[in-house]
Order: sequence, then structure tokens, then C-alpha cells
Amino acid sequence: MSSHPSSPAGTAPGTTTTEAQAPHKLPLRTLIAASVGNAVEWYDWTVYATFSIYFATQIFPAENESLAFIGTFATYALAFFFRPLGGMLLGRFADLRGRKQAMLLTITLMAGGSLVIAILPTYTAVGWLAPILLLVARIAQGMSLGGEVSNASAYLAEIAPPERRGRYSSFFYISTGSAVLIASLLGALLASTLSDDQLAGWGWRVPFLIGAGLGLVGLWLRRDMAETEQFEENKEKAKALKNPLMLTLREHPKAVAQLIGFTILSTLCYYTFFSALTPFAVTANGLDDGMVFWALSIGTALFVVLQYPFGWTADRFGRKPQMLIWSGAMALLIVPVSKLVRPEAGFGSMLLVFCFGLGLYAMLSSIAPAIMSELFPTELRGLGIGAWYNLTVATFGGTAPLVIQWLGDAGHSSWFFWYVAIGAAVAFVATLSLPETKGSVLK
Repeated sequence: MSSHPSSPAGTAPGTTTTEAQAPHKLPLRTLIAASVGNAVEWYDWTVYATFSIYFATQIFPAENESLAFIGTFATYALAFFFRPLGGMLLGRFADLRGRKQAMLLTITLMAGGSLVIAILPTYTAVGWLAPILLLVARIAQGMSLGGEVSNASAYLAEIAPPERRGRYSSFFYISTGSAVLIASLLGALLASTLSDDQLAGWGWRVPFLIGAGLGLVGLWLRRDMAETEQFEENKEKAKALKNPLMLTLREHPKAVAQLIGFTILSTLCYYTFFSALTPFAVTANGLDDGMVFWALSIGTALFVVLQYPFGWTADRFGRKPQMLIWSGAMALLIVPVSKLVRPEAGFGSMLLVFCFGLGLYAMLSSIAPAIMSELFPTELRGLGIGAWYNLTVATFGGTAPLVIQWLGDAGHSSWFFWYVAIGAAVAFVATLSLPETKGSVLK
């Protein structure tokens, strides 16, 4: 059943209006408000990775640059593993108190974390309090992202008319991809206009201040969001549940396994094409970093542009065909395509690699909120997605840099693509077991 924001004018809330009866008007403000939290969080994670080379020796002891970088990246990784805890706590909070209240809390944590990092005192000024404050801010952001994914996914799915759930879900990664692209372009702009000394002294704080501002805009947008009817009708069921996390395993083991199965590949796709491929191309194969950056930027723009069309095709032709093409093509082609990343590769080769990977990934990301929400009943939706999605992401995404480093040290960097291919085969099998849910009414 849909909620008030998605009900077209002239129809009663909860009824479904087909395209033949009346044109449907997307509730753009609501869709943007629901999606903005994930955008802010991924913006922050991107600028942290981008600018860490400048602020590492500001926040950690500058005498040992190597240890400063280790401390900075360890903080990044540790925060990653707080995502499952955030997903469980904030997902359960959303099932008990509402999607809107949980989404207000997650974006407040995000904006607060960005602001703390932007105004952090240096190690020279306050000693070890500086890295401790950085760690606290990143933990808050890690937990908020764990809750944001599940709660925003549930909200988007619950306000959507059943026959348009894929299109509503697509806004989640439209915002995320746009935010990553903005963060990357901002990094390039600041790096080209400020000196290294300026970037290390104060320039690295600018993107975090912008992130805090974006978080406040998101908070303002979310203040008027309506709670979903789906939650209101099922909140008493959620309150009556005992040991809800165990309940997801006991009563919905197949849904948990399916979620884990396709999330493995989703996570590896994200970290392969948005993170790992750039250093693989530049460091391991000696390609020009500017060329790789522009290829990634164009691939990211394609990723954003394809979200809504793929949301439409999933509503029209089904979730399973799209997911099977995504996972099957990735399993068969990721290794051959990776061979294009070689020392003599030109811009065209790198553009093809990024467009292949991110174009395929868009087939899944566009409908991920819908698929995940369709796996669990409303009273368990926030917790079910929050716990098992984030645990999978932490396990396979959090360890991806270590796997890449280990294989690189062993002289087998290219083997990582076989690792992704195996993940794709797992996702393909998981998808085969999924029921087709296009047009279905959420339970």
C-alpha cells in the first residue's frame, strides 16, 4: 500500500491509479528528501578518502608520516565496521518509531560528523584528542550510514505505488552517484587552485564544511516528510516482536540468504569501479591519473543517468531479468574486460572499462531499495535490511582494500577480478531463487 506522498491528486490514499486512468506526478521533493541522506554520507566518505593525504599529518603526529597515514586509513576502515551496528540499532528504531524519525536522526549524525571534522583542532594544538575526535566523528557517520541505507530504502519503497516502486527506488542512487561525482570534481578543483601547503593548512576543511551544509539542507527537507502508511499500519506488530533479529533468521532465512547473495556483488561492484580500479590503473599499470579520473567521471555520470531508465524497465519487465543480466554479464565479462587495463591502454580503453562496470551496476543499484524492501514484512523491514545488508557490506567492502593489497604484494593484482567474478556467480544463483515482485503490494 502506498502512503500519502505518492497518491495522485483526486484519488484516495492507498489506491492505485494506472497510467491509463491519470498521469502520475512524481513527488520530487519527497524523493529528494528521502535520498539526500545517502548522498551526503557518500559525499563525506569520498572527500575523506580524497583529502586524507592532506590532513593526515594535521590530525596525527607529523614526525612519522607513514604512521599518520596508517592512523587516518585505520580510522576510515574502523568506522566502516560500525555500519552493521548502526543498521541494527537504527533499523530497529525505524521499525518502532517510524521511518521519518530515523531518517532525521541519521542525517543529523551525518551533518554533525562532517562539522566536527571540518573544525577539528590539530594534533599540534590538542595532542591525541585530535585523532580521538576524528574517530568519534567517523564512527557516528559509519553508524548513520548503516541506518540510512535501510531506512531510506524502506521509505522509498513504502511510499511508491506498487507499479512504480522501481522508479521511486532509482532516486536513491541518482543522489549517491551525483554526490560522488560532485566530491570528485570538488577534489580536482581544489587540488588545481590551491597549493599543497594551502590544502594541508586549511583547504581540506572546505569540503567537510560543505558536507555539513548539505546535511543541514537535507534535515530541512526531511522535516515536512509524511510518515508512511505502511509503517503506521504495522507499528504495533513491530512493538510486539521479541528478539526481532533472530526472527529474521528463523522466519525469513531465504530472504536473508538472498539479500546477502546479491549484496556481495553489489558491494564488490561499488568498490571495484569507484575505488579499486583507479589505483590499479595508475599504480600497478602506470596510466596517467588525469586520464583515469576523467574516464571515471564520465562513467559515474552514465551511472547516474541510467538509474531512472533502469527503474522503469524493472517496473515494466521485472526485477529478475535485470538482475540476471547484471550478475551474469559481470561473472562472464569482468575478467576479460579487466585485461583492457594495461600499461599501453588509452583513454578509450579506460572509458570502456568504467562504462561497462558502472553501466551494468546501474541495473541493480536502480532497484536495490525496492528489491531489499520486498524481501521483508514491514515490521521487520528496517532491521532486516539494516542488519544483513550492512553486515555483508562491512565483510566484503571493508576487506576489499586488504584483499587488493594482499594480492598486489603477491604480484597478482589482476586476481581481484576473479574474486569479483566469483561474487557475481553467487549473486546470479541468489537471483535465480528470488520470486518476481514487480507490481506486488508490500506486506
